[in-house]
Amino acid sequence: MPDFADALSEDRDGTLIAIEVTAGAGSEAFPAGYNAWRKMIGCRVSAPALEGRANRAVIGLVSTKLGIPSSSVSILSGATSSRKRILVSGMRKEDLIKRLNTFAR
Repeated sequence: MPDFADALSEDRDGTLIAIEVTAGAGSEAFPAGYNAWRKMIGCRVSAPALEGRANRAVIGLVSTKLGIPSSSVSILSGATSSRKRILVSGMRKEDLIKRLNTFAR
């Protein structure tokens, strides 16, 4: 099981997740693996990286997988990059690790 803890950091508003997005993928997945070298969690979305479509898809996918409203997920940095830092508002790092680990089995 991957150790997602290195890709997460607590913030006063919630938890930050470092993700690496593959836009235009054949299937959607989060988490889609873990890059231990970059300390980033993979995320695959079928939407193209065009006019913010992939960013909206990332927010929707992450919120759905975590079972939280999409308003609780926001992109803090990397809006035009495949490497992003997203904020999950109101969720502690430990709780987020538990949820991510349920998908990694």
